[in-house]
Amino acid sequence: MAASHEEEHPVKAFGYAASDTSGLLSPFKFSRRATGEKDVQFKVLYCGICHSDLHQIKNEWGFTKYPIVPGHEIVGVVTEVGSKVEKFKAGDKVGVGCLVGSCRKCDNCANDLENYCPLSVQTYNDLRTTTYGGYSDIMVADEHFVVRWPESLPMEAAPLLCAGITTYSPLKYFGLDKPGMHIGVVGLGGLGHMAVKYAKAFGTKVTVISTSPSKKQEALERLGADLFLVSTDPEQIKAGMATLDGIIDTVSAVHALLPLIGLLKSHGKLIMVGAPEKPLEIHMFPLLMGRKLIAGSCIGGMKETQEMLDFSAKHNITPEVEIVPADYVNTAMDRLKKSDVRYRFVLDIGKTLKAA
Repeated sequence: MAASHEEEHPVKAFGYAASDTSGLLSPFKFSRRATGEKDVQFKVLYCGICHSDLHQIKNEWGFTKYPIVPGHEIVGVVTEVGSKVEKFKAGDKVGVGCLVGSCRKCDNCANDLENYCPLSVQTYNDLRTTTYGGYSDIMVADEHFVVRWPESLPMEAAPLLCAGITTYSPLKYFGLDKPGMHIGVVGLGGLGHMAVKYAKAFGTKVTVISTSPSKKQEALERLGADLFLVSTDPEQIKAGMATLDGIIDTVSAVHALLPLIGLLKSHGKLIMVGAPEKPLEIHMFPLLMGRKLIAGSCIGGMKETQEMLDFSAKHNITPEVEIVPADYVNTAMDRLKKSDVRYRFVLDIGKTLKAA
């Protein structure tokens, strides 16, 4: 006889959920599974707000299942581990990013690329099962999908678990991490500012490409970029033609790729990490005439995510965050929609999430 839902999910949990396409988040009581033999349960202390959370609570990508508890930049302290857990113990600082499962058998999983597994399980709003994210008081996950949080990293640097790995991974994989290279970063938001920090840590020259002239001082003086181009200024784009070895494009809105392709040197790589709601237009001749590449990249596997955290700790790389109480979440979403944040909101779950 199969166990009932109450027997399989006996752990009372509390968080914020959206129940319809308005995206309004309200207090929500639910339950987590009991800690299995390979599971880690932890008290959530901080959870970042990712732009994809905003897309999903409003069903802008078309596959949201309500109620939805968002959050995939989750950091906390272990409260309980299963009998066969080897990597963690109670009291450890840990994190969970965008994944909580995969098949563990396919070629991708065998090569530490669980993020590209066809059966990967998303931390919230998974298509095949019900998962609830980190806008909540506790989390339970298989230890394979839990990362160790370095002691020297502040726990409110939770956005490293999405914004960090999303930009670190393509820079490494596509060979854009070599000192002396010239790397472009399109968009100076939650992802873009992390791309600048990693590219600089790798020893590259960095040009920020933005529609907002107002971000120039921030890019150059605070984040350490070397150059700044306004993407809507034809003269500036013309002056930057064929100067970049690679570009990390973090923009999730519809935008023109043709000027960006022009900025690349021959054999240059335009790597897309943003997810616009509508298709983008690609012109073939500029690609053909320089053997240029347009590619995509999505987060990273578990091994690389741990590598990214350790690299961040070693080089003191943290996201610029605004820490807000849990009940500020709807205001934070409104401000995020207006790009009114430098550069990531982080919910202080541990101190401010109170069960109704």
